[in-house]
Amino acid sequence: MAPRRSPLLLGFVAALSALATACAGVTRVAEPPYAVEFREGPLEVRTYGPRVVAETEVAGSFGEAGNEGFRRLAGYIFGKNKRKSEIAMTAPVAQASSSEPKKIAMTAPVAQRGTPAAWTVAFTMPEGETLATLPVPDDPRVVLRELPPSRVAVVRFSGRWTDENMGSHEELLRGWVERNRLPVTGKAEVNRYDPPFLPWFARRNEIWLPLAIEPRG
Repeated sequence: MAPRRSPLLLGFVAALSALATACAGVTRVAEPPYAVEFREGPLEVRTYGPRVVAETEVAGSFGEAGNEGFRRLAGYIFGKNKRKSEIAMTAPVAQASSSEPKKIAMTAPVAQRGTPAAWTVAFTMPEGETLATLPVPDDPRVVLRELPPSRVAVVRFSGRWTDENMGSHEELLRGWVERNRLPVTGKAEVNRYDPPFLPWFARRNEIWLPLAIEPRG
């Protein structure tokens, strides 16, 4: 005779199955292509080619700026532009701080760079798009900018978007960069690849540190 399973156990298994199905159903959007120079567990060095981002500068806390910046940029790619056309969503949404305030009135992995009171939030535009091919934003606070080729040190991790989680992984990345004598050229950037409704344990988060591009031999 087959063993009887309790309703509680069956319900727990069903819930886990439903959660796994929901997580698997989240569509992964495109991200900029990159090459990995070397990897050590969740840590690696990447190189990216030139790309275009849409940016907006937002005052407020990290979380407030991220939410408002995302709203503005989502408006741009979903039709708030001179052509009223939609642009494909990409990942990541990035966020970083800066000690030098920009004298611009509120202007756009998703990226956020900021001053103590302001942040720059950015979406990467789809591969192949240029400043000439992208529509002009309706919102004057959203701007388009071309980024040159870049090299970054990266740590990948899951979890909630808390200061503690971000800070501990930035510390891990900085220690690894220092041990490998990698030349850091700027401030850390938080990159988020998943929507907030995805369970925290299934999220892909990254911290990036910009590095000097080594000359080719």
